Amino acid sequence: MFAETIYRELLPYERILAHMLDILASSPLLTLFIVVTLGAILGAIPFGKVRLGAAGALFVGLILSANDPSLGEGMAIVQALGLALFVYTVGVSAGAAFFGQLRQQLPLMSTAIICAGIGAVATYIMAHLLALPKAFAMGLFTGALTAAPALDTATRLTHSEDPSVGYAFGYPIGVIVGILVVSAIVGRPWRGQKDTPSLVGLGLTSISVHVTRNINMRDIPQWREQKIRVSYLERGEITRVAIPGEDLQKGDRIVVVGLAENVEAVAILLGEQMPEHLADDRTAVCFERLVVSNPEVANRKIAELNLPAQHGAIVTRVRRGDLELLASDDFTLQMGDRVAVVMPRGEQEAIQDIFGDSERRVSEVDALGLGMGLVLGLLLGLVSFPMPGGEAFSLGPAAGPLIVGMLLGALRRTGPLLWSLPEAANLTIRQLGLLLFLAGLGLTAGPKFASILLSPMAWKAALLSVVVATLACVGVVMSGRWITKLSAPRTAGGVAGFLGQPAVLEAAESKIADERIASAYAALFAFSIVVKILLVPLLWNL
Repeated sequence: MFAETIYRELLPYERILAHMLDILASSPLLTLFIVVTLGAILGAIPFGKVRLGAAGALFVGLILSANDPSLGEGMAIVQALGLALFVYTVGVSAGAAFFGQLRQQLPLMSTAIICAGIGAVATYIMAHLLALPKAFAMGLFTGALTAAPALDTATRLTHSEDPSVGYAFGYPIGVIVGILVVSAIVGRPWRGQKDTPSLVGLGLTSISVHVTRNINMRDIPQWREQKIRVSYLERGEITRVAIPGEDLQKGDRIVVVGLAENVEAVAILLGEQMPEHLADDRTAVCFERLVVSNPEVANRKIAELNLPAQHGAIVTRVRRGDLELLASDDFTLQMGDRVAVVMPRGEQEAIQDIFGDSERRVSEVDALGLGMGLVLGLLLGLVSFPMPGGEAFSLGPAAGPLIVGMLLGALRRTGPLLWSLPEAANLTIRQLGLLLFLAGLGLTAGPKFASILLSPMAWKAALLSVVVATLACVGVVMSGRWITKLSAPRTAGGVAGFLGQPAVLEAAESKIADERIASAYAALFAFSIVVKILLVPLLWNL
């Protein structure tokens, strides 16, 4: 009777809201996907230069659970599932590049360790000065550096919701600071003394050359250094695919592929450029672009395919994303790459079978590889490590799958098991995992978030978040500019990768087109997550 009396006294819109909340409380699955859907809509709305992205689900969840705390019941498994999917796909994607370019990326990685450490020290000092609870301050640290996996570690260490509330408070501040920093520096004219030049605007070209001297290909510096490819060769009345390393004779006509400056230098060395192009005649030799969709070819070097000896064919270019790259012998192919192959006309079907050339197969996921990788990661997450004070620390569903994902991503395959994921599938699973994690997080942390937002603690939390995010991001910039001497685009990508924040990456790439932004982002993304996860227990035990 008392509940009915209260219900009758509510205003019409309040009755509707109460009825909707009752429906949501009775169907957790419906609640979850409403939060994901509304979060995606909110995340796509621009607030000036800022978009919340996947974090939209976090704030929708906070709003709903602040009105009805019961909506967060049973969401712990959703958070764990989403987090495991997110960090595992990040690890698989970044593993090969991380271990393959470890030495080249050491300066950036050292910067990430130092700047994350600066953020942790600043958090510790300011939490004491502002009299903020330690667990809440740890959440602010993970939020200001947008480290969702580190938040999971903080939550398990503290056994409270305070880190989740701090994360939700600091997250948008970290995103805004990151966007402002990269927007300010990405277009700066820093060439970077120790950086490689951008490939954007340096597209590959091909020219036909009339050879006026006898010479072996190995005596051509650009060919020996894998800066050009020789594809067509016309000798007398016969046109065929050039054999790598063969002797070129006076009177031969060849097609040279590479960057403009390299092919022009080869034309001067060998003879003269021809006005007509041999590749226009496809009577005996043809040229096709094929999609790499065969798992047996993916993650293998071009030289391992032995196409010249087996089929008299040669790969000259590889298109990956928006970049067209020269197909050097040590180039490692990935699922979804588009390869340009010059081949004898009768070998077309055999070459298509080798590469697969199937758009559908490119988007397929090896369910066995994905499942086994997650199992191994979650098992590693259960292992406990002793810490000072007699406490134990386990990697949990954040660091465990991340580390295993990086190792398996570097291996790429083990026998018939393919660990790597197609890029499109990887990004889809990653985004879904992040949405599920943030939606579950918002649905559990809403009541406490609302209480802090309306308390005198709010301005202290905002101040700590701004200071931590600014110190860390500016530290990455200063290191890139004056210590590691990187270009402005790579430094901006380093800031985005350090934060692990797609919105910051998008802000940088919307300013200029430069592949070094994404390269630095990929180099630091997974590594920075590991660093922040490891800093959380250290911060807790200070």
